[in-house]
Amino acid sequence: MTEHPHTPKNRMSRNVRKSEGTGAAPGRLYVVATPLGNLEDMSFRAVRQLREADLIAAESRDHTGKLCRHFEIRTPVISYNQNNRARVEPRILGKLRSGSDVALVSSAGTPGLSDPGVPLVNRALSEGIRVIPIPGPCAAVAALSASGLALDGFLFCGFLSPKSGRRKKELERIAREPLTLVFYEAPRRVDALLQDLLTVLGDRRAVLAREMTKVHEEFLRGPLSALIGRLEGETARGELTILVEGAGHGAPGDETVDQDLESRAGELLREGRMTLGDTARTIAGEFSVNYRQAYRVCLEIKNSLRREENRPNDPIK
Repeated sequence: MTEHPHTPKNRMSRNVRKSEGTGAAPGRLYVVATPLGNLEDMSFRAVRQLREADLIAAESRDHTGKLCRHFEIRTPVISYNQNNRARVEPRILGKLRSGSDVALVSSAGTPGLSDPGVPLVNRALSEGIRVIPIPGPCAAVAALSASGLALDGFLFCGFLSPKSGRRKKELERIAREPLTLVFYEAPRRVDALLQDLLTVLGDRRAVLAREMTKVHEEFLRGPLSALIGRLEGETARGELTILVEGAGHGAPGDETVDQDLESRAGELLREGRMTLGDTARTIAGEFSVNYRQAYRVCLEIKNSLRREENRPNDPIK
């Protein structure tokens, strides 16, 4: 009888098969979601799976150790993160090959999203090892559900480059994306990220979620410029989830909006009260497009206006 992939294994019978020398089948890699902060979000299945696993591979051994003590989970825990992945991953794969079950957990939420879980999952799958998800908390999904932004689709961007120049280029590649954008960021870099978001994407609606599920849970909502003002002088806590409204205007193929953008740019340039750069910034904010795109449109219109001014009068017929 074939065992269902989600049926709990009997550890004793598996160990008996090993001791009898019948040849152990590969173990299973369980990708286990754990609470963002509030331990009441831990599922019964997640607790059971961590108890039944032969080994827990944790992003932070200390953090997961506290979780295990709370739920009386006595499974051995090893550290597995981006700093030691090259050294520890072969050991984990060796355990899986020998028939042991391994549970992969991150410090909070669902493993694989902006942590080293993906390489381990890929290696396991390439060796024919079954990978089973144990679903649960996810910071991106939790923030989206309470954001008030469009949820017909979203683009998970995770952590962008810590270097501003490279980060701006990454943002420019998704500036025309109509879906809600989801970012993770560390407290020490959140101010710089928000500034780059404002510069490249314009002053779009955004939501900043911090301390989710904890006592001091907070959602800051408003234009990016307002969020920057709210955080000024503050010391941010914990990893942050930032959601930004997609490019609801000026999406590829939206000719009506493109015409409106050009019309507005021409209006401002004819008034002549702002520089070309200030006009582009205004357009970028009003139409939720990136600054470079707005600048190109404004430059084309300005050049067109100059040609009109220099064009000789039509001869009298």
